[in-house]
Amino acid sequence: MSSIHASRAYAWSLPNLLTYARIAAVPVVVACLLGETHGWRWLALGLYIAAAVTDYVDGYLARAWGQQSPLGRMLDPIADKLLVSSCLLAFAATGTLTGISFWAAVVILCREILVSGLREFLAELRVGVPVTKLAKWKTVAQLVAVGFLVAGPAGDAVIPHVSDAGHILLWVSAVLTLYTGYDYFRAGLKSVFEDGK
Repeated sequence: MSSIHASRAYAWSLPNLLTYARIAAVPVVVACLLGETHGWRWLALGLYIAAAVTDYVDGYLARAWGQQSPLGRMLDPIADKLLVSSCLLAFAATGTLTGISFWAAVVILCREILVSGLREFLAELRVGVPVTKLAKWKTVAQLVAVGFLVAGPAGDAVIPHVSDAGHILLWVSAVLTLYTGYDYFRAGLKSVFEDGK
């Protein structure tokens, strides 16, 4: 089956529907975060966890059922980036991220934009940069860190230092983000220079 036919055939498959749902959940989670009450935070956390879980489930089902497609491979990382980036912007808007933690968010956002630009450029050269295992762990670290921060003050009221844990984990994910970003640029630039020989 060609890649175009695969995308059309599986456009409404369950794995892709889960990815669509994750994308659709992004503005709802952000709206809940902007509510700034504990009730809205808990609702945001519930939706966020459901969205984050689909990140694993959709890929697992696509592989298990043989329903992998270019559409799914394109949308899956986009959905992850939308979820994390939108939450980080909401945290900045509500004052959840200030001081040094704000700069961890800046590092993450800048890396994601730079790597996306690099991938687009390399695609024009027909050069692929595979996703590494460390990059997948980076995504997991980001999702977990943001989850703690989504709970934020509401979580602190139940279990002390939930927000502190979120800030620490955000910096851990920022370090992984920098390292994997360096890996991508090194591999990408190597391909560019080799192509120019």
